[in-house]
Amino acid sequence: MARQVLLFIWFLSLSSALGQVSYSIPEEMAKGSLVGNIAQDLGLDLKRLKSGKARIYTGDSAEYIELNKERGVLLIKERIDREALCGQTTPCALHLQIILDNPMELFRVTVEIADINDNSPIFKRDERRFEISESAVVGSKFMLEKAIDADIGANDLQSYLLQPTDHFNLKLHGQSDGSKKVEMILQKPLDREKQENMTLILTAVDGGEPPKSGTVQIHITVLDANDNAPVFTKPIYRAIITENSQSGTPLITVSASDSDKGTNGEVSYLIANSDGESDIFHIDENGLVTLVGKIDFEISKHYQIDIEAVDNGGLSDSSKIMVDVIDINDNAPVITVMSKSNAIPEDSPQSTVIAMISVNDPDSNSNGQVYCSANEKIPFTIKSTSNGFYSIVTDSDLDRERVSDYNISVTCADEGVPSLSSSVTLSLQISDVNDNAPVFDKSSYEASVQENNTPGLSIFTIRASDADFNQNTYRLDPNDHFVLKTLSHTDGTKYVEMVLQTPLDREKQEEYILILTAFDGGTPQKTGTVKINVIVLDANDNAPVFSQSVYTALVAENAPMGSLVLKISATDADQGTNKHMSYSFSQISKSILNSFSIESTNDNGGLTDTAKVMVEITDVNDNAPVINVISFSNPLPENSAPETVIAMLNVKDLDSGKNGQVRCLINPSLPFRIRQSSSNFYSLITDQLLDREKISEYNITITAIDEGSPSFTTNKTLILKLSDVNDNAPVFQLALSQVRVCVCFCSRAMSHNKSYLYYLRAGFPSPVS
Repeated sequence: MARQVLLFIWFLSLSSALGQVSYSIPEEMAKGSLVGNIAQDLGLDLKRLKSGKARIYTGDSAEYIELNKERGVLLIKERIDREALCGQTTPCALHLQIILDNPMELFRVTVEIADINDNSPIFKRDERRFEISESAVVGSKFMLEKAIDADIGANDLQSYLLQPTDHFNLKLHGQSDGSKKVEMILQKPLDREKQENMTLILTAVDGGEPPKSGTVQIHITVLDANDNAPVFTKPIYRAIITENSQSGTPLITVSASDSDKGTNGEVSYLIANSDGESDIFHIDENGLVTLVGKIDFEISKHYQIDIEAVDNGGLSDSSKIMVDVIDINDNAPVITVMSKSNAIPEDSPQSTVIAMISVNDPDSNSNGQVYCSANEKIPFTIKSTSNGFYSIVTDSDLDRERVSDYNISVTCADEGVPSLSSSVTLSLQISDVNDNAPVFDKSSYEASVQENNTPGLSIFTIRASDADFNQNTYRLDPNDHFVLKTLSHTDGTKYVEMVLQTPLDREKQEEYILILTAFDGGTPQKTGTVKINVIVLDANDNAPVFSQSVYTALVAENAPMGSLVLKISATDADQGTNKHMSYSFSQISKSILNSFSIESTNDNGGLTDTAKVMVEITDVNDNAPVINVISFSNPLPENSAPETVIAMLNVKDLDSGKNGQVRCLINPSLPFRIRQSSSNFYSLITDQLLDREKISEYNITITAIDEGSPSFTTNKTLILKLSDVNDNAPVFQLALSQVRVCVCFCSRAMSHNKSYLYYLRAGFPSPVS
């Protein structure tokens, strides 16, 4: 697979370096695949990656890329699905930072995820039905459901194909969001007497290699005359709504008119989107659009609602509503400490970076504009290094002897009204070192029949009148349940009785629409038809059925009473009171809720079903690690060799899984290190030679951190004293001295004429106590 890299590097006036590298990779690469040689692209030495403890910071919990410090390369860590990661957003990219310490450096890395054709176009429904009047004029439009393709670009949906095309063709309209509105256009008049029903196949095709496709069946029933289609007052409606508005909030009222009279002039409205808008918005019979779902500006700033007005004759018109979501300031800035120095030397120069933080506010405009500040009267300041990134740097000289530690409070506030803010406090130690014929009386008839009735039941009698001579004959459209019996009145007039032939099952079909045709004896023969609508009444012959035989749920420990565990549902194919159900527990285990059965009982017939619910209690991170000192060698001789064990520690955390996994660390500047000897056991050992004459006592703080989120931390401080060994000889302050000595000699036989010689003999003086 092709991989592209773009490199941009610049340096700040601070001691941190900020660089940027961009890569482009296809989605769905295998784990371990190469993303790029980051060391080479940034000009970094492999030794620098190791010494600087190079690490990746992503700003969230999803880590798709990992850094191999041994090779200096970025590798795929987890499967990357562009559709799951970004949806239709382009470009789709992962943003991460590589941080190094000593000195503190930050490099920004952008990995653009390229789309591959791994999704076929799909329709929300498998079929669509239309009832269209045979009087519909050529050019009449019928909106079709759009297909959805999760891929983008050339791999996205490109075209539609309608087959057969005897009566209809397709017309596509480009939308502002890049999608295409699909309309089926009548290009040849319909004739119900020739063809009452037809089925078309709509195929959506993407542009991938090879292309993928999806289909939907379109079933068309041709009805009697309906002259006019509805017409919306506007081709486009516009509306605005504030994010977080409550369900039921009215958005806009749309209107469409139909020039027909009677039922053909009655218009109903519907939302035609296939990509989720129908789950967020609702349109009622009056054209009022209301909010029924949740909207979040940070997820979607705009919505396009495709709406359709349909009359009772099947004719329709379409329009759309462009909805703009107004942002409110509902997110406080999120401060993340990317890197931090625990201590810096007191002689650190001004502008020394002591911490790097990232600040993100997902709101927009002023609601998302953030400014950060540090507390006053401290020798530190905060500087913006790039959009959303800040460095905390020294602002003046430090003096450890005057102030040896600082709590630096960083507050970041947005410019919303009211403003929202977040704070973080960093601790820093200062040290010395980041539609004439037979006619029926009615246009249609209706009858009700109880399901499961015995065959032979008379449904009703009917006849058609004909001003002409001769008797009419009748024929009922072929069906599996009803037959006609021809009877005669005393005057010889014939009529028909419709009789039940086989029992009905409402759950399989709750309504039958039959066509009764009366034929006269003329030539050519004329006919009259009437529609018979048979409603099947329900009997309680179906038990409730749970949607699942077994339900599972997870409940966190410490969950408060009244917390929702899960929702269960059951269905009953019957209707009315026969489908009303009640739920009850039939069995619960004796200890903590692990499993129980639920019984669903019908209000009338008492038919039931059962399901089992399995509840698992999950751990939460509610325990901090506990450090126990098993042994501690104190004092310690100053001549102890490296790897000398000073103390044995036992670290426990009562939580489970990651919440109970603990890692220990100490200040890396100390001549000691922590080594794990076995599960939960650690040794504190010397890491280098010690010298009591330089440092005679150490405060060793051992920090235990669990892997929970958020994590818990425990500190334990050991005070270690070094005992002296005789590793130093006495040393004179001066290597060579000059001394003037006066020597007096006395002799009784002293004479001016005599001369004397004096000698200074080398030797060692006697010790002076």
